[in-house]
Amino acid sequence: DYDKEADVLYLSFRKPQRARKTIETDHDVLIRTDGDLIVGITILNASTR
Repeated sequence: DYDKEADVLYLSFRKPQRARKTIETDHDVLIRTDGDLIVGITILNASTR
């Protein structure tokens, strides 16, 4: 899903996500995990990529 107003792209690999941890990278990317599984990725400032 893309939020045009916030310029954020949400990618979900499992619904519901139920992430237990969020890892923030240096490149405006948030990786959401449940144990060892990546359940979602959030990309900030998506239109500039």
